[in-house]
Amino acid sequence: MSIVPIERLGNRFVGILLAAGRGERFRASARRPDADKLLSSLPDGRAVAAASACTLLQTLPFALAVVRPGAPALREALQASGCAVLETAAATRGMGASLAQAAQALLSAHGGTGDAPRGCLVALADMPWVMPATMLAVQRAAETHRIAAPAYQGRRGHPVAFAWDLLPELAALDGDEGARALLKRHGVHEIACADPGVLRDVDTVDDLPR
Repeated sequence: MSIVPIERLGNRFVGILLAAGRGERFRASARRPDADKLLSSLPDGRAVAAASACTLLQTLPFALAVVRPGAPALREALQASGCAVLETAAATRGMGASLAQAAQALLSAHGGTGDAPRGCLVALADMPWVMPATMLAVQRAAETHRIAAPAYQGRRGHPVAFAWDLLPELAALDGDEGARALLKRHGVHEIACADPGVLRDVDTVDDLPR
């Protein structure tokens, strides 16, 4: 069964939200083995991952979130935010493996039809402060560049947009290096932005606003 409603895609970008990290540094900083940074609350009451998902879906018709097995609360939070959720044991091998699973699912669901989306926007679930306007700017840049990403004060951040014809290469990734080799091979068009959220993530308890 297709996890992607093809009629909702059209000739647009779709989202991939990577939400499978275990957050070991966060757990250590919290001094609680059960602490989960993606389910930690922001000042508005939303979980970190839910806020990231909502921002992504403000600019996209569809987003697929990748989670590790054994995280039912996270799955429910992402589904409630509007994401389709892909649970995969491969996610335990790292970000590259998670991204590959998402790309494989999107390619399989799309079925090779002629109305392929323009590409995918890959976002991280522990970065809830990216502005919707930044996500739109990255998508626009990726209409004329195969890979695009925002840069704040000269530092490249997230999310990263990939042309649809690069999905087979994303689908072949593995391990924990993400798409670094792909970025090096094809180059990245950087869009200067005034959005510090493209660099700001939740790594430890101190990264959460109080």
